[in-house]
Amino acid sequence: MAMLSFAQLTDLHLLPPGERIYGRDPAENLRAAVADIAARHAKDGPAPLDCAVLTGDLSHHGTPEAYRLLKDCLAALPCPAYCLLGNHDDRAIFRQVFPEAAADAHGFIQQAVPTPLGRLLLLDTHEPGTVKGRLCARRLGWLAERLAEADDPVFLFMHHTPARIGIPPLDNVGLIDAEAFWEVIAPHRARIRHLFHGHVHRPLGGSWRGIPLSCPRALAPQQFALTFTPAPKATGIREPAAYAYVRATAEEVVVHIHDFAGGYETFPL
Repeated sequence: MAMLSFAQLTDLHLLPPGERIYGRDPAENLRAAVADIAARHAKDGPAPLDCAVLTGDLSHHGTPEAYRLLKDCLAALPCPAYCLLGNHDDRAIFRQVFPEAAADAHGFIQQAVPTPLGRLLLLDTHEPGTVKGRLCARRLGWLAERLAEADDPVFLFMHHTPARIGIPPLDNVGLIDAEAFWEVIAPHRARIRHLFHGHVHRPLGGSWRGIPLSCPRALAPQQFALTFTPAPKATGIREPAAYAYVRATAEEVVVHIHDFAGGYETFPL
C-alpha cells in the first residue's frame, strides 16, 4: 500500500544566535525537534519520512543570520525539507540564504512536490507590511494552473489559514483573500485531501468549507492561549512545543501532534 509520511513544523521565529524572545532562545526548540525527528524517523527505522514541511514564520525579523541558523539546523534532518514563508519572514533575504528554494515565475516561494499519493502544493501567503496573509492574483493564477494540469489528489500547505478559529485577535490576522482562494479551489474540492497551515500558534483540527485542515503548536517560545474574549492582542501562554507527524494513504490522512519537548514519562499498560 502506498503511503506518504511527513513532518510539519511551523512558526519557528528564529533570531540571530544569542538573541532571545520572551526570555528564551527559539533555536533550542528547533534543534530539539530536529533531534527528535532524526531519532524517531530515521531512514532505516519503522517510520521514515518522505519530507518535512515548514509552514512559515521561519524567522522573527527576517534576518540573514536567522535563515543561516535555520539552514544549519535543517541539515540534521533525515529527509528533504521544504520551507514556506509567513508574515515575519523576508522573501528577498530568504532567497539569498536559500537560493536553491523553488520559486514561481514571479519570485513567490511556491512549488508543487510530486508524491506517489498526489502533489503537495506549497503556497506563499507572505505580504510585506501586514501580519495578514495574501494570495494575490499572480499567486492564485499559479495555483489555478497547478490544479488544472492534472487530476491527482492534492495536499495544500500555507502559513495563514482561510478559516476563522474563534479567537478574535487571531481571526483578525488570517488570510485576506479567502473568498478568492475558495473560487480557485472549489472546482477541485473533491481532490483536496487536507490543508495544513500555521500562524495561530495553537494545535487545532477541523474543516473549512468541507476541506479538512489542521495546525500543530508553534516551535516558538510563545504560544497563544485558548481565549475567546475580544481583545486587541492575543494572550500568550507557555505550552510545550510540538510538531505534526502525518501519515497518509489512499484511504486516510492521520495527523499526530507530538509534544516532543514535554519531558513525559512512558510506561507499559
